[in-house]
Amino acid sequence: MIQHPQVRGFFDPATHTVTYLVSDPASGRAAIIDPVLDYDAASARTSTRSIEAVTAALKASGLTLALVLETHAHADHLTAAAHLRHTTGAGVGIGARITQVQSTFAPLFGAGDVRSDGRVFDHLYSDGDRFALGELTVEVIHTPGHTPACVSYRIGDAVFTGDTLFMPDYGTARTDFPGGDARTLYRSIQRLLALPDDTRVFVGHDYLPQGRADHRFETTVAQQRNENIHVGGGVSEDDFVAMREARDATLSAPQLILPSLQVNIRAGDLPPLENDGRRYLRLPLNAI
Repeated sequence: MIQHPQVRGFFDPATHTVTYLVSDPASGRAAIIDPVLDYDAASARTSTRSIEAVTAALKASGLTLALVLETHAHADHLTAAAHLRHTTGAGVGIGARITQVQSTFAPLFGAGDVRSDGRVFDHLYSDGDRFALGELTVEVIHTPGHTPACVSYRIGDAVFTGDTLFMPDYGTARTDFPGGDARTLYRSIQRLLALPDDTRVFVGHDYLPQGRADHRFETTVAQQRNENIHVGGGVSEDDFVAMREARDATLSAPQLILPSLQVNIRAGDLPPLENDGRRYLRLPLNAI
């Protein structure tokens, strides 16, 4: 019997990120995927406005938060995972190769408090791992390419792809971050495109392409396979790699990459207090 989780997406216009509230209709157990912590770069202020909208919906629906799931260590927004863990007790899970991302970026920020062993997260998932969300089964699919630690979560007839795939009219993720690789991304995408045609695909961001005015974040495997402007219609691996690498060479660094990564490798905890009782984000010069 095909499982059919209930899915609600919450779009954050500041970072174009979609946070998902996924629940099991039978038990009321829920997971939040890729939660956003609001951050104003001009004032260096954080707030929980966005994630409070998600938790309000969770409570209004009578759901119980069981898990917080990250598809990867994001470079475009700070995660609210630690806030959720501190306020609800829910554990935070991420792909096991987050250790590689931690070992790359912790030295960049002088983050001596970050051990490159993933222990700041509650669950480290490897390819093929399965675990329960109420009566639903969550399957972990390792989908590297954007980062080495990216995973997608397949829950019944739905798959949550993070930054690996975007809407068909926008394409695919960039691969120019440390540990990223266009050829690896292509092969990861082929694993997703091999899922049943009617599998619902929920993407991690929506950047409006020219000609579309409404934000969308749900599609299907069949639509991605046939219509994705980067990989649809049988695009070859070599052609994809050439396109992706040429496109990536024109892209600027994400606006929040430096604040985001030093928080996200800590599972959303802010840097530790300094001697003056304040917390500081570090901006290493000429490092990106």
